[in-house]
Amino acid sequence: MSSCGLDFGTSNTTLGMIEGETPVLVALEAGETAIPSAIFYETDGAVLIGRGAVEAYVEGAPGRLMRSLKSVLGTSLIDETTRLGRMQVSFRDVIAYYLGAVKRRAEQASGRELRDVVHGRPVHFVDNAPDADRKAEQTLRMIAREIGFDEVTFQFEPIAAALDYERQINSEQVALIADIGGGTSDFSIVRLGPKRHGKADRAADILANDGVRIGGTDFDRQLSLGVVMPLFGFGGAMKRAGLDVPSSYFHDLATWSSINRMYEPRVIADIRQVRQEAREPELLERLIRVVHEQRGHTLAMEVEDAKIALSEKRRADIPLEWVTPGLAVAIGRPDLVSHTRQLVDRIAARVKNCLGQAGLAAGAIDAVFLTGGSVKLAHVRKAIIKAVPAARIVEGDIFGAVGKGLTLEALQRYGPRA
Repeated sequence: MSSCGLDFGTSNTTLGMIEGETPVLVALEAGETAIPSAIFYETDGAVLIGRGAVEAYVEGAPGRLMRSLKSVLGTSLIDETTRLGRMQVSFRDVIAYYLGAVKRRAEQASGRELRDVVHGRPVHFVDNAPDADRKAEQTLRMIAREIGFDEVTFQFEPIAAALDYERQINSEQVALIADIGGGTSDFSIVRLGPKRHGKADRAADILANDGVRIGGTDFDRQLSLGVVMPLFGFGGAMKRAGLDVPSSYFHDLATWSSINRMYEPRVIADIRQVRQEAREPELLERLIRVVHEQRGHTLAMEVEDAKIALSEKRRADIPLEWVTPGLAVAIGRPDLVSHTRQLVDRIAARVKNCLGQAGLAAGAIDAVFLTGGSVKLAHVRKAIIKAVPAARIVEGDIFGAVGKGLTLEALQRYGPRA
């Protein structure tokens, strides 16, 4: 039997185990250690996870794709059901299947039975809602036990990333850990150093924790609403003076965890009625095509790809010929910045709040350790660095630092197990 660290993220998932005294992430899929937090239910009953799930959807296999599974934790959606073929399946059971499949893959790859786990969690699953936050952790704990774990404990994701960073340093320092993931942005201020590494009790070293429910999927949504959804009728007018096209369709279509709501039969019937009363019915016709063909995730993936491309380039193009011949949209980095400015401001505010909790001036931070896929966005990085301008910038394993740190925590809590 063995212990592990499990980083179930909004966008990606990793699982780590100890080899000797070193945390090693398990290859969960075709040599890849980080896999998409995605699941695809084929109409014939087969269920795929990770890249296989995304590829099946992209290739047009009949079935249903679900992504950003973690985002329903702490919300009312966790207790709701969704239709999968002829069945109604709860979102809780969807998460349990996904995590159970990850556990089985890790066991098969390592040849070990996994019984104990340190689960990663954001500082806050839900902002300003302690009861929902506790319920989210409780739900994950119950799921972990149902899929075969005996001991289940939790660690804040930025603290886990700090433990991974600590292995790299040879001097005492105060570090700001910034973990900007797919669903949340989390920060910790921690005292680190080689003499502290491996201590059983690190409570005195943790000076502050804070976070906000903003991550990469929120940037996707705002970019989609600002640049792409107007091509499908968002913000358009109805023939009746003073009325706009209902916006709820576009918000659902731009939000990873809500896309499948659009595929309910009543929704497409409603949109067809709106089309008859809209001033630009041709735009609603495009929306109907996306919904009828259940291509909402295709649209979201193309927006996500453009966002990622803008981390390195000044411009990205989204081809939409599959909707209407010749349709495309160009997105520039200024578009991304303008449509997500408020998100970045809220993320930066958490850094200042963390400094306040720790009772430290910005100059007291020796290093900023950056992890999580969304730290690649230039304006996000700039906002974090601006809050602590004198600190040394260290970029960690973008998708692996948290998982490795959770694995180190598992070694500390459960000890080496063969």
